[in-house]
Amino acid sequence: MWIRSTMAYRASFVMTTFGSFTATFFDFVAIMLMFSRVHALGGWSLPEVAFLYGLSAVSFGLADLVIGSMDRLGRRLRDGTLDALLVRPAPVLAQVAADRFALRRLGRVTQGSLVLGWALSRLDVEWTADRLLLMPLTLLSGCAIFCAVFVAGAAFQFVAQDAAEVQNAFTYGGTTLLQYPPSVFAKELVRGVTFLLPLAFVNWLPASYVLGRPYPLDLPGRLAWATPLVAAACCALAGLAWRAGLRSYRSTGS
Repeated sequence: MWIRSTMAYRASFVMTTFGSFTATFFDFVAIMLMFSRVHALGGWSLPEVAFLYGLSAVSFGLADLVIGSMDRLGRRLRDGTLDALLVRPAPVLAQVAADRFALRRLGRVTQGSLVLGWALSRLDVEWTADRLLLMPLTLLSGCAIFCAVFVAGAAFQFVAQDAAEVQNAFTYGGTTLLQYPPSVFAKELVRGVTFLLPLAFVNWLPASYVLGRPYPLDLPGRLAWATPLVAAACCALAGLAWRAGLRSYRSTGS
């Protein structure tokens, strides 16, 4: 329904998609401006940082496209309109994710894909079979990890009532963090996004394996292959949190 509504105004769709593309492109422009003054950032060259950026942007863009509307849950909790979703013969999670589905978010995916393609064309990497296989696994697993963060953030809103900005700190803030190499951050932060909120598996660990770089925590490179398992565990935990939050919902009483 939302896609048909969007495509009813083709010119508006094209302009908003281009706007999304342009707005996200400025993030990479900021990185390019940094490299106009330095030759390396934390020991990483511009193509290597672009590789990190592309992996993060595409993974997050896909998750944002599919389930990015979860941050609207707080409004439904406040005004009681979530009740209407509970009586429909469809999963509540799917209904919330599809609410005001924004096809314009393809602009972010396109922009990230272009940066990733540019980085791959500039990197001097020996593309063995395992590295080639790891690329699609990383993108799909990264998307799943971000989806889990979106769902977990939405589950937290059942408790906080309106915590959209807290959720955005881990989703939009998380993808911004991952655009930069782990070597520029303190080891405490790197440990946090590796073992507590495992966003590092979105791109830091897989990229370190593909590029042949040591990870700041001296973890084995083969740990990059655990990314699909980490994604599955994150989705399972987020699902449990969502069901617990939904069971605790008591409506507005009006």
